[in-house]
Amino acid sequence: MSDTIIHREQDENSTAVELKENTVIVVLGASGDLAKKKTFPALFGLYRNKFLPKAIRIIGYARTKMDHGEFLKRVRSYIKTPTKEVEEQLDDFCSICTYLAGQYDQDAPFQELDKHIREIEQDRPQGNRVFYMALPPSVFITVSRHLKKNCYPTKGIARIIIEKPFGKDLQSSRELQKALEPDWKEEEIFRIDHYLGKEMVKNLLIIRFGNEFLGSNWNRNHIDSVQITFKEPFGTEGRGGYFDEFGIIRDVMQNHLLQILTLLAMERPISFSAEDIRDEKVRVLRAMPAIEPRNVIIGQYGRSLDGTKPAYKEDDTVPKDSRCPTFCALVAFIKNERWDGVPFIMKAGKALNEQKTEVRIQFKDVTSGIFKDIPRNELVIRIQPNESVYLKMNSKLPGLSMQTVVTELDLTYRRRFSDLKIPEAYESLILDALKGDHSNFVRDDELDASWRIFTPLLHYLDQKKDIVPMEYPYGSRGPAVLDDFTASYGYKFSDAAGRFVSQYADPLEPKDRSKIDPDGRKHSENFAWMVASWALNVTKSEQILLESVSATVHDWSGSVRNIGNAGCTSGPQPIVSDRDTFAALQLTLAPFEFHVLKVWHS
Repeated sequence: MSDTIIHREQDENSTAVELKENTVIVVLGASGDLAKKKTFPALFGLYRNKFLPKAIRIIGYARTKMDHGEFLKRVRSYIKTPTKEVEEQLDDFCSICTYLAGQYDQDAPFQELDKHIREIEQDRPQGNRVFYMALPPSVFITVSRHLKKNCYPTKGIARIIIEKPFGKDLQSSRELQKALEPDWKEEEIFRIDHYLGKEMVKNLLIIRFGNEFLGSNWNRNHIDSVQITFKEPFGTEGRGGYFDEFGIIRDVMQNHLLQILTLLAMERPISFSAEDIRDEKVRVLRAMPAIEPRNVIIGQYGRSLDGTKPAYKEDDTVPKDSRCPTFCALVAFIKNERWDGVPFIMKAGKALNEQKTEVRIQFKDVTSGIFKDIPRNELVIRIQPNESVYLKMNSKLPGLSMQTVVTELDLTYRRRFSDLKIPEAYESLILDALKGDHSNFVRDDELDASWRIFTPLLHYLDQKKDIVPMEYPYGSRGPAVLDDFTASYGYKFSDAAGRFVSQYADPLEPKDRSKIDPDGRKHSENFAWMVASWALNVTKSEQILLESVSATVHDWSGSVRNIGNAGCTSGPQPIVSDRDTFAALQLTLAPFEFHVLKVWHS
């Protein structure tokens, strides 16, 4: 079955100008962590795939003193070269890179930078300049002013790319915008939220407005709740000084997760242009009241249960009395006709049991008729890793009965589009900036509206010294009250056994997935639902037994440990019905590091 490829270009009414040639990109903060991990690898990815403008030149600028050779050595270390061809392309890439060292608060170094750029531009009819600010927020304003004063092109287009955070609250954000206004026009500013460059986030517009069958059901009459989840399996790892100043709400929720929410909830834009898309996102934000503290839980990770991973406050860069949340779950509401009353549950945390960002749209119950007690439909959009979209739906279990089972309509990107490379978010966004396309960048009024929603909560948590985050073990799913909190806003697991599987049966990720799962299909959640599907076909007493046995062996790492001898003594025949089948199932589970799962009729 072939895929139909539809090309959707920039809106014909757009005034965006693509920089196709005669362009210099200046990476400010070129010796920093962001430039190392994201900026230069993204620039190289665009270069080797021939997406950068013709005759492009790249200049690194930072306070670190080093010569040209040392800079190129660093650039090479930032980029993996698995083949000789890639290594040769890296040689070519390095030939267009140069470096200047200088302070951020003095005119002279920026004048030297301008002189260097002019030498590059001397034989060109015009010179376009893109300034990428891979810098801490403390120097944003100083550097932007020096760039405008000393390095702004006299002939050509200037653009400035700014990384988050864009302030710490509504007031500081407005001060930042006010400081930028005299020097830079809004159309010259590209505020990066790298989640907007992720493939599945970009796909949300197509899913929403390119599939008519979803349109009539995408509202409060059919959707019961929306969950947006962000999970990281690592802590601050020595970088707690920065994180402690901001916390998980400022670092992830006010920007990344809220951007996803607006794309899920916005109305259909009148065109594909950047301004029309961002207009609709702003309308959603303006319809959202400020987050109320009663709709929030916060947590902070402690040591792992085995003692091998340190607590947040054991990081030497973190204050010992820190109340900074490393986990938060909150509920937002949208006061408009489409979404009034639907809870948008946002969850984010560090030092959890897995790496995952996903969206779950849970539809309402079947309230009447012959199938009124079956599980809810759920649309799941996995943003990372293993990008996928799947719809949980009810089907007839094969056999002579009319029992139902939860199944999935599944689009796993790695399997469906095995020959296509999914671009990195920073590659996509830098290319958009070169094209002048603001669709996936944050506008000033959008930023203002987002801070209005979160600032009262942030000030409340900062000022209430008696509010202490709940501790959760490093490597767990988060605070112990999380499931009850989620359920209190209407989210439903399939049933008692389904909830057991969702809560406990979360297999550890294999170290080398490609050896056992080349297409990424057998991820932990899909397997958990396989077990849940079986559980739907045992009696209530057997489900209770299954839960009672599991409760004695549950650990907070999210894995199942030694569920032994859960004898199913009555009820319908389960899928796992004999020792031979169990042996095969145990072999299937082995790569996922399950130890024992003994469920059969005695």
